[in-house]
Amino acid sequence: MNVLFCLTPKEKVAYIYDDYSIRQALEKMRIYRYKSIPILNRNGDYIGTLSEGDLLWYLKDHHKDFEKYEAISIAKVPRNKDNVSVQIHTNIEDIIDVATQQNFVPVLDDYGAFIGIITRKDIFNYMVKQMNNGQK
Repeated sequence: MNVLFCLTPKEKVAYIYDDYSIRQALEKMRIYRYKSIPILNRNGDYIGTLSEGDLLWYLKDHHKDFEKYEAISIAKVPRNKDNVSVQIHTNIEDIIDVATQQNFVPVLDDYGAFIGIITRKDIFNYMVKQMNNGQK
């Protein structure tokens, strides 16, 4: 089965651009209640994943007044770990191991542009559906 059957398209995914400020990233993560969020550049390419932990460590290490974070872009925040991405033609069975290690799997098109995500919930639902189809 192809990943497109489980894909949450880019239009339905909250993401941030690498030139967003720390304040903008925090606000978006709060609104959508995300613990981590995909980072894209303005061309739509997947750059990495920003987590709450990445932001907290940056804030701790840079002891600035909160208002000053308005001027600092996300590109300057070191990230502990980026989510592994997959290409659009990857079989869902091949990303199960990847999904056990991260909250979501970014999906890229043939040109490397971000097109959406697959969540652990999507994979779990796929597996349940496969089990149910096998019992018929």
